Amino acid sequence: MFNQQTLDKLHALHLQGMAEAFRAQAAQAGITDLSFEERFALLVDQQWSWRQNRALERRLAKAKLRHRASVEDIDFRTPRGLDRSLVRSLIQDSGWVREHFNLFLIGPPDPATLCCTSLNF
Repeated sequence: MFNQQTLDKLHALHLQGMAEAFRAQAAQAGITDLSFEERFALLVDQQWSWRQNRALERRLAKAKLRHRASVEDIDFRTPRGLDRSLVRSLIQDSGWVREHFNLFLIGPPDPATLCCTSLNF
């Protein structure tokens, strides 16, 4: 009964990710071996991930992309002249990401002339 009240309060606070994690923890055997801080950190991490995933889903739905492409699907084995480290630096926490710049790659990449132009809409 105490767990149900906690779940109801988490939903009322719009903490659905944390509620899911709390429900999963209650069903896990051996979870009580973890300290309070560790269990709480797992709940907070789940809430954080849940919100990030929801935001990404919302942005993808709003973009109405025709193709389901992602950076993870890039095949670097094909000889196209793509620089793996350059692509990785553009997608990770870089200045491009922090500044919300858009990147357009048009046509086949030529390593000698590949440059990036930032456009901010």
